[in-house]
Amino acid sequence: MAAMTTPTDHDARGRGHGSRPLLNRRLAEFGTTIFAEMSALALSTGSINLGQGFPDTDGPEEVREAAVRALRDGLGNQYPPGQGVPELRTAIALHQQRRYGLSHDPDTEVLVTAGATEAIAASLLALVEPGDEVVALEPYYDSYAACIAMAGGTRVPVTLRPHGGRYVLDLDELRAAVTPRTRLILLNTPHNPTGTVLTREELTEIAALAVERDLLVVTDEVYEHLVFEGEHIPLASFPGMRDRTVTISSAGKTFSFTGWKVGWITASPALVTAVRSAKQYLTYVSAGPFQYAVAEALRLPDAYFTSLRDDLRAKRDLLSAGLADAGFEVYRPAGTYFVTTDIRPLGGSDGVAFCRALPERCGVVAIPNAVFYDHRDQGSPFVRFAFCKRTEVLQEAVARLKGLAAA
Repeated sequence: MAAMTTPTDHDARGRGHGSRPLLNRRLAEFGTTIFAEMSALALSTGSINLGQGFPDTDGPEEVREAAVRALRDGLGNQYPPGQGVPELRTAIALHQQRRYGLSHDPDTEVLVTAGATEAIAASLLALVEPGDEVVALEPYYDSYAACIAMAGGTRVPVTLRPHGGRYVLDLDELRAAVTPRTRLILLNTPHNPTGTVLTREELTEIAALAVERDLLVVTDEVYEHLVFEGEHIPLASFPGMRDRTVTISSAGKTFSFTGWKVGWITASPALVTAVRSAKQYLTYVSAGPFQYAVAEALRLPDAYFTSLRDDLRAKRDLLSAGLADAGFEVYRPAGTYFVTTDIRPLGGSDGVAFCRALPERCGVVAIPNAVFYDHRDQGSPFVRFAFCKRTEVLQEAVARLKGLAAA
C-alpha cells in the first residue's frame, strides 16, 4: 500500500445504497494520507514538521514579483491556453535544450499541468488500460499507487534496497518484473524518498530494456536541480527513448513555490496529445498568472541553481550528522531534500509507531517509509526526514533529537 489511511466515523468507504460501498473499489485501499495525519500531529503538539516536503521560506523575490506583475497586468487572470501559456512552454523547451541538449517544439511537445502530480495522473490515465502492468521503483511517492489504480492498471513494485550507505536498484530484478502485460515503467530520479540518483550505467540498462520490450516510460524528475552527488540525466536523452518517454518536472521544488502547482511534461507530439486528452478533463487549466512567473524563473542564471543546490547540500549534511548523533543509521541522499534513516539502532523496528510517538518524545515530526511500499515489511524500520527548512529550524530539530540517544 502506498498511502496509509486514517478512517473517519462517516468516511467514503462506508455503505451507500444497498450493499455497495460508496468509494470506487479501485481507491478502496486509499484514504487520508500519512502526510495529512503527521502534519496535523505537528500542529497539535507544536512540533517541528520535518515530515511533509515543503520549504518554510518562499523562493526568489524576483519570481514572486513576476507573479504579482502578471496579476496586475491581467496576464492569466482568465483561462490560459489549455496547453499552457506560450511564454512558459517556450521557457521549458529552452531549459531542456540548455541543460540536457533535448530539443522540443514548445507548440507540440510541451504540456503545462497542475503540478507534477497531475502530470503523473494524466499520463497514467492516458497511457494505461485496465489489466496493464506498471513497474515502479519501491518505495514510491504515494500518488503513484493511487494513479495506477485509477487507470485500472496493476502496479508491480521493484524494491530499492539499502546497500553500502545508499539505496540501490537491482537491474536483474527490474528486468524480471517486466512481463508481456507490462505497459510502462514509472521512474523517479532523483528518487523520493530514498534520495537515490540513478547513474548513467543504470539508466543505460533501463533504456535498453524499454527499447527491447517496447515499453513506455514515465519519468518523474521534479528534483532534477537538487543533485548533490552524481548528475541528473534525463532518460529521454538515451538512444531509442525520445519517442517513448514522458518526462515530468515542476516549479515547486526548484523555486520553492510549492503552492503554485505548476508542472509540465515534455514528450513526442503523439505522447503529448495522448496525455493532454486526459489532462483536459482533470483541471483543463490552472495557475494562469503563476505560469508567466515560472517562465521568468526558468530563465534565472545558473548561479541561482548552483546556490540552491549548495544551500540544500549544507542542510542535508547538518541534519544527517544530527540524526547520526541521535542514534539513527543514516542513508545520506545523493539528491532530493529528504534523508532516510533506520530506527533499529534506537531499539525499534516499527516506523509507523515510531513516527506517531516522536512528537511527544522530542517535538519532531517525520514520515514512516513503510507507507511508500507495497511490501510494507521492507520499509518498516525506515523513517524519512525533510531538510528543506531554515538552518535554525534544522539546528533546533537536531538539538531536540539528541534526547533519543540518551533515552
